[in-house]
Amino acid sequence: MLVYGFTIFVGAFLLFQVQPLMGKYVLPWFGGGPAVWTTCLLFFQVLLLGGYAYAHLLTRCFKPRGQAIVQIGMLLLALASLPIVPSYVWKTRGPANPLLAILLLLACKVGLAYFVLASTGPLIQAWSKSSSRLTSPYRLYALSNLGSLLGLLTYPLIFEVHFSRHAQALLWEGGLVLYSAGCGFCAVRACRAQSVSSAPERLSADGEPARSPQLPGGATSRLLRRLQWLLWPACASVLLLAITNKLCLDVAAVPLLWVLPLGVYLLSFIICFDSPRWYVRMPFTVALGLSLACLCWALFKASGWPFWAQAGVYVLGLFVCCMVCHGELYRLRPEHEALTEFYLLVAAGGALGGLLVTLVAPVVFTNYYELHWGLAACALLVASGRTLEAMGLLPRLDPTDPPDAASLDSKSWALPDWRRLGVTALWVGFFGLATALWLQARRPGRAIVHKSRNFYGVLTVFEHRKDEPNGHHFLLQHGRITHGLQFADPQLQSWPTTYYGPESGVGLAFKALGTEPRRIGVVGLGTGTLAVYSRPGDYLHFYEINPEVRTLATSRFTYLTKCRGACEVTLGDARLSLETEQAQDFDLLALDAFSSDSIPIHLLTREAFELYLRHLKPGGILAVHTSNHFLDLEPVVISLARHFHLEFAVVNHDPNKDQWWIYASSWILLSRDAHVLNQPAIGSAAKSQSTKPREVRLWTDDFSSVFPILK
Repeated sequence: MLVYGFTIFVGAFLLFQVQPLMGKYVLPWFGGGPAVWTTCLLFFQVLLLGGYAYAHLLTRCFKPRGQAIVQIGMLLLALASLPIVPSYVWKTRGPANPLLAILLLLACKVGLAYFVLASTGPLIQAWSKSSSRLTSPYRLYALSNLGSLLGLLTYPLIFEVHFSRHAQALLWEGGLVLYSAGCGFCAVRACRAQSVSSAPERLSADGEPARSPQLPGGATSRLLRRLQWLLWPACASVLLLAITNKLCLDVAAVPLLWVLPLGVYLLSFIICFDSPRWYVRMPFTVALGLSLACLCWALFKASGWPFWAQAGVYVLGLFVCCMVCHGELYRLRPEHEALTEFYLLVAAGGALGGLLVTLVAPVVFTNYYELHWGLAACALLVASGRTLEAMGLLPRLDPTDPPDAASLDSKSWALPDWRRLGVTALWVGFFGLATALWLQARRPGRAIVHKSRNFYGVLTVFEHRKDEPNGHHFLLQHGRITHGLQFADPQLQSWPTTYYGPESGVGLAFKALGTEPRRIGVVGLGTGTLAVYSRPGDYLHFYEINPEVRTLATSRFTYLTKCRGACEVTLGDARLSLETEQAQDFDLLALDAFSSDSIPIHLLTREAFELYLRHLKPGGILAVHTSNHFLDLEPVVISLARHFHLEFAVVNHDPNKDQWWIYASSWILLSRDAHVLNQPAIGSAAKSQSTKPREVRLWTDDFSSVFPILK
C-alpha cells in the first residue's frame, strides 16, 4: 500500500538527514576532528539497534491494538522532545576525552526522535504483511535504504548549500510531524485489518500466533546462520567507519566525506535487498579479490596521490566489500516469521562494528589499524563461509543458489575438483592479504621511539640520522604530516625547522614585529617550534586541544622548556578557549591547527575570524598556515580578509635543497594596518605571488564547502 511505502521512505530520509545535521552542530564544539563524526555514527548505530529491538519486542509481545497504542504514544513523546537544536551550554570546555559528552548531547536532543524513526523499517514491514498484499517485505527494506541514500545525498548538495543550520533543523522537525502522521495512520490501519482475540497471545511479525522460527538445518547450522547475520554487517560497519576515518583524517571532517562512504554503504544495501539477481557470487568474489589488493596497495603507496584518486580507490573498494557483505547477508535471509530477529541481528552487527572502531580501536591500537583488520576480516568471512557451505554446516537458504552446496553430506569432503580449488584459493588469498597488511603496518617501525593514539588521532615520534652528529634529529608526526622537528645536538636545538623557517611567512611576521616585548598567540602547539623566536620579555600563549601533544612537547622536545620568554599552554579547543578569555592584545596570532592534512573547518569561518580580530592589537598580524596536499585554502582566507577589509600578503617559501630541515610552506599574513605588511621583508616575499586565486563563497558556521577548493 502506498501509505506504507511513503511512511517508510520519509522515516528513512529523516533518519539519515539528521545525522550530518547534528554532526555540523557538534563538530565545532568538540575539536572538529574525524573522531567527532565517528562518535556520532556510533550513537546512531546503537540507537538503530535499539529501534530494531523495540520493533522486535513490540511485534512479539503485543497484539496489533497494543502495538498501535504504544507506537502512537512514542510518536507523541518524540514530537514533545523537539526542538533538536542544541544550546551553547553543551560546548566542551576542558581537554578531556569528549566522547561521553557527545553521546549525552545527542541522546538528549535527538535520541527519542531517532529511536522512533529507527523502528520504522521492521515495524512497517511487519504491519504491511498483515494489512496489504505485498509479497516481499524486503522490497520495503530496499525502499527504506533508498530513502536513507537520498537523505544523505541531498544534504551536502542541497540542504547544506541553500539553508542555514537553523532552517535545516526546522525543516527536519516539520518532516518529523509529517512522518508521525503517516506512521500513526499505518498503526491504526494494521490494527483494524486484523481481528484479534481478547486473550493475551504472543504474536509474530505477521500478527499471527508466534511460532519459534525454524530455520533449515540442525542446531549448529542455525547458530552459524545467526552468527553470520551478526558478523557480515559488523564487517561492513567496520570498513565504513575505518575508510571514513581515513578520508576525513587526510582532508577534513565535513559532510562531503561523511556522505561518500555512508552513501556507498547504503547503496549496497539497496541493490542487494532489492532482488537476488543483483548479487552474483562469482563476479563479486573476483571483484573483491581485486579490490582488496588495490586497497592494500593504496595503504602502501597512496599517500602521495591526489585526493580524488585516493577517494576513488577507497570508496570503490568499500562498495565492493559492502556488496559482498550485504549480498551474503541477503542470501542468508530467513522467511517472514524470523523477520524482526533478522533485522535485530543486522542492526546489532552494525552497532558492534561501530563500537569496535570508536571505543575499542583507540585503546587497543596505536594507529588506525582497524582498516587493516576490517579488510582481513572481509576476506576471512568469505573463505570461512564458503568452507562451511562445502562442509554442509551452512545449508542453502537462497532458492537461486546451485544445489550442490546444499546436497553435500556434512561429513564428506568429496568435492568436485573445481570447488575444492576455489575454497583453497580463497584461503590462500586471505593469508596473502593478511601478510601484506601486517607488513604494511610494521614497515616504519625501526625509527619509531614513541607512538600513541587517543580521541584526537595518532602521534608518532621518530628518531632519524643517529649516526650523523649534525643531522641527528627527532620528528613528530600527527597521522602522516610532520608537526615539528628538532635536532638532538644542543647547539642546534634552537634552530627553527619545518614550516617555521626564518624565511617562511610566520618567520617574516616575527621579524616585522619590532624590538619591543611582544605578545604571541599560537593555535596549535606541535613541538612548540615557534618558541625559538621568543626573546626575554615576550609572552607566548599556545592553544592545543590534544593533551598528548603537550606531553610530547615537554618530554621529547625542548622548545618550550628553553623558551626565553614567558610561555603558557592552554588545553582545549582554541576557539572555545578564546571565547572565554579577555582580549589578549596579541601582536601576532598564528593559526596552525591541522591534524594530519585535515583542517578544522570551524577555525576558518567568519565567526572564528571575528574572535581572532578581537584578540589582536590594531596593528597586529594574523598568520594563517595554508600548506595542504589536497585543499587550496588560499581563496578561503582571502575571502575572509576581504570581508573584514584586511590587508593580506601571501608568502610561499620554497627553501634550498641543502636545507632539508626546512619545508616548503604557504602562509597568509593579514592585518588591519597596511604599513605592517608593506615592510621590506614581507613585501619582497609577497611580490612574487602573481597567481589570482579563485573566488569562493565566504565560510561561516552555517556554511562551508570543500568542493570548490579541492586540488
